[in-house]
Amino acid sequence: MSRIGKMPIQIPKGVEVKIDGHAVEVKGPKGVLKREFSPRINIEEKDGSIEVTRNSDQPDERALHGLTRALLNNMVVGVTQGFDKKLTLVGVGYRAGMNGKNLTLTVGKSHPVEMDPGPDLTVSVPQPNTIVISGIDKEKVGAFAANVREVRPPEPYKGKGIRYADEYVRRKAGKAGVKK
Repeated sequence: MSRIGKMPIQIPKGVEVKIDGHAVEVKGPKGVLKREFSPRINIEEKDGSIEVTRNSDQPDERALHGLTRALLNNMVVGVTQGFDKKLTLVGVGYRAGMNGKNLTLTVGKSHPVEMDPGPDLTVSVPQPNTIVISGIDKEKVGAFAANVREVRPPEPYKGKGIRYADEYVRRKAGKAGVKK
């Protein structure tokens, strides 16, 4: 039995869960999330919690069991607390700013890079070298953060680039020079 999959998900106060077959809708104070799950996994609501079970012990169903439970838990956490990712810009002249709702990055390219976060995400720039991306869908927050990081990933020699706030970039030594 999956250790993650067999744990029930507690439904906090103020959160509504509608299970319609294999489609689940979670409504909370921050918004609404909907998702369709595999028909091979059973999802039930029992006295204030959600339980996820599987029909057989096949390896693919065992994998789906834990995945389904984790996705449901992320939906419940997202509509109650939300998710956020913090990125840091490292480099001389590297800075971020907001142009309306769009994120503008000046990271050593010939032109500033504009990125649209979409309607579900909120992007803030508390300092010119810090970006905070927040939203209720963990998948969308992580995907947009990865797209921002992809504009200028951190390089190992000088450490310049866009990195996650908790990311450690392993540094390399440069050329030591030619000895004859």
